[in-house]
Amino acid sequence: MAQEEKFVRGLGLLDSTMIVAGSMIGSGIFIVSADIARQVGSPGWLLVVWIITGLLTLMAAISYGELAAMMPKAGGQYVYLREAFSPLWGFLYGWTLFLVIQTGTIAAVAVGFARYLGILWPTISEENYIISPIRLGSGYAVSLSTAQLVGVLMIALLTWMNTRGLRLGKLVQNIFTVAKTGALIALIALGFLIGWQSDAVSANFGDFWTVRGSLQDVGEGLTAATVFGLFIAVCVAQTNSLFSSDAWHNVTFTAGEVKNPKRNLPLSLALGTMLVTALYLLANLAYLVTLPITSIQEVASDRVASATADVIFPGSGAAIMAVAIMVSTFGCNNGLILTGARAYYAMARDGLFFRAVGDLNKFHVPSWALVIQGVWCAVLVLPRTVRSVDAEGQVTAYGNLYGNLLTYVISAALIFYILTIAGIFRLRKTQPDAERPYRAFGYPVVPALYMLGASVILVVLFIYQWRVTWPGLVIVATGFPVYYLWRRRRENTEQTE
Repeated sequence: MAQEEKFVRGLGLLDSTMIVAGSMIGSGIFIVSADIARQVGSPGWLLVVWIITGLLTLMAAISYGELAAMMPKAGGQYVYLREAFSPLWGFLYGWTLFLVIQTGTIAAVAVGFARYLGILWPTISEENYIISPIRLGSGYAVSLSTAQLVGVLMIALLTWMNTRGLRLGKLVQNIFTVAKTGALIALIALGFLIGWQSDAVSANFGDFWTVRGSLQDVGEGLTAATVFGLFIAVCVAQTNSLFSSDAWHNVTFTAGEVKNPKRNLPLSLALGTMLVTALYLLANLAYLVTLPITSIQEVASDRVASATADVIFPGSGAAIMAVAIMVSTFGCNNGLILTGARAYYAMARDGLFFRAVGDLNKFHVPSWALVIQGVWCAVLVLPRTVRSVDAEGQVTAYGNLYGNLLTYVISAALIFYILTIAGIFRLRKTQPDAERPYRAFGYPVVPALYMLGASVILVVLFIYQWRVTWPGLVIVATGFPVYYLWRRRRENTEQTE
């Protein structure tokens, strides 16, 4: 029996939709609107940024549905790029996914969980060190704080749980996705019903488009104060909103475990992204009826949702939102950990990753893929970046290396999305007779519109945010020599067998 046939098809439509929505909703929606507000400067443009993100995400999801139904195999986007273009392109995506995109996100979400736990339990802090920072050159260090320890333990727990089989993984996913979706709906409803502030509504909706307040430089000295600067700001702001809406396609990694995948994969992609897009837009409306745009720009630590909750529940909002975000991040990481391992499994089955990663354990899940992913995620939690130094050369603030890496690869991830959707056009020509149980809605217009919109954002990022985008290409490029080494090893193995 082929190894992949040993996967258990235990994910129904509800389970798959919970993976889509649960992987998307992390901590971003509760935080990034403050940064977006500083970038675009008005309530109207804040909502426009989220509307553009929602449209792009939905267009991509309903386009991916064709590929998912056509190739319902473990590995998702890795498989689509491999089949549409070449094994090299599939590997470059899978390599970047393992190196930073999936693992860096898991590390970030884990430490985000710890930060909010620290609101309830102050001992948990990134400044409360078990092992003080050990400097590695002028710009980097390694440390182990109580927050980092909690992040590592969270990754270890969820990794272990997912090695116990799909049933436990999907149970955790469903419970936490329902809980955090309910919490987000509650925040929205209470924001409108209890948090409604007449002065905020008047300031925001009475002066909807005027750019004002603290404006952020979006590149080359530009701000949203000029028309061209506003256009650049809207594009640059997509790095925040698109990242908060990312991981919608992760369910495709688990295609080998989805029941009736030719129907349920396209449906879950559409339903999950529509649900989250609607909730994100409503959440931002809830922020705007409780807080003036200038307050959103200046909220402490960018915790917009906590500030909104404080208006609803004075004095208790921070604690309430801390619990809600902990639930959200726990569920998000479960989805990321569950799905990501299936991509590395597919790479290993092609001889392009460690051989053991291509095996399933007695619970019918790729346990070695989960373990190797978990170890690398834990490693990414530990390195720190030096953010500021005083006059005497003493470090006054540390950042996290995974944060920089994720910033670098956002543009690279966008390239892979564009390429994957371009693969729909290519496969229509190279495999015209292939079975397509679902055809991309609005083809060729909708997929082409996504490619156009994403390409415009990409060009802007490479021109105006070049310091944090070009390094992403370097990270992707490290996959070239690795690919040829793995391929050579595979060829040598095949010759000796």
